[in-house]
Amino acid sequence: MKPYRIPQLAKKYVDYDMIQTHTELPPYPDARVHLLYIFLNQGSRKPSVHTELLALVTSLVQIGIDTHETIDTIQGKQNEGEMRSRQLKVLAGDYFSSRFYQLLSQKGQIEAVSTLSAAICDVNILKMNLYGKMKSLLLSAEEYLRQRVQLNMQLFLSFTPFLDDSLKELWKSLLRGFSECETVVREMQLSSGSEPFLYSYSFWHILDVASDEDKLALKENRVEPKDWKKMLLKYKAGEHLADKLQQAVNSVQSILKMVKGDGMFREIGQVLDPFLRQLNTPGSAVGEGLARG
Repeated sequence: MKPYRIPQLAKKYVDYDMIQTHTELPPYPDARVHLLYIFLNQGSRKPSVHTELLALVTSLVQIGIDTHETIDTIQGKQNEGEMRSRQLKVLAGDYFSSRFYQLLSQKGQIEAVSTLSAAICDVNILKMNLYGKMKSLLLSAEEYLRQRVQLNMQLFLSFTPFLDDSLKELWKSLLRGFSECETVVREMQLSSGSEPFLYSYSFWHILDVASDEDKLALKENRVEPKDWKKMLLKYKAGEHLADKLQQAVNSVQSILKMVKGDGMFREIGQVLDPFLRQLNTPGSAVGEGLARG
């Protein structure tokens, strides 16, 4: 099997000076992409020379979806920098999402085009259902996180029919575990901001457990940055997220222990290493979350 190099291949499409200068892209979904690459290489029903291509275009679609999700919906006047950042996110998300059509069609991968197109529709349906509940404030923190994980799995789940039957359940279990790891790390990054963020686990966690007075302030959007930071500390949002990451890592480790002895699974273990380092590195997103908790 070729060495894993999908992030390097993706740089050609995501590293643009204008984007880096004027806005920020969401994190690259490396764990999910690496896992997909391993399973397509070693567990596919129809071994293909296009495994790298399939993993690459899936990562571009995911980045496109994630980039669109970072577009703010603030009404009113924005300064020039904010407007440019917003415009670039719209254009970049469209660009990343559209490249998969071109790259796959050039190689005649029509089945993969159909697979990913259907998966994008599924993602959008799940996202609209989630947003409807969020807008109505009818969501618990656990339900929010569960749906976020499902959203982050959906594109990758679409490749399940490509795999040998004997590996499908293992693939789905590991995909869920790694999706949980990436989702929680992203939530920790989102929660480190200075303002209450409706699209973050910390918001919903605090809304679950806060005093009536704090809940009302959140619901009515009357929380100043300094008050938000106090709430994060008071309700131990960082500590809860660190616990969630530990649980997700433990889940993946338990699965790998049951299937150890195969070279394929040793490589999967390497995919987990960045999350283990984050759990044990002071100053990381997890370390900061623990400090806040």
